[in-house]
Amino acid sequence: MKLYRLLTGPDDASFCHKVTAALNKGWLLSGSPAYAFDAETKTMKCAQAVYKEVKGVDYVPEMKLGEQ
Repeated sequence: MKLYRLLTGPDDASFCHKVTAALNKGWLLSGSPAYAFDAETKTMKCAQAVYKEVKGVDYVPEMKLGEQ
């Protein structure tokens, strides 16, 4: 089964740590990161798609993807 997640957060070190943690759990980058300005908070936001293939597990909508 292939799993997909979109990691999001502020454009700061915490976002980099979130992506680094996912990579170290076996997730792979999918495409380039995206950046957008949040006019409400006047801050930049980041997004990075990641995916992972897990064998021997069937997908169910209730699963917590970050724990796979």
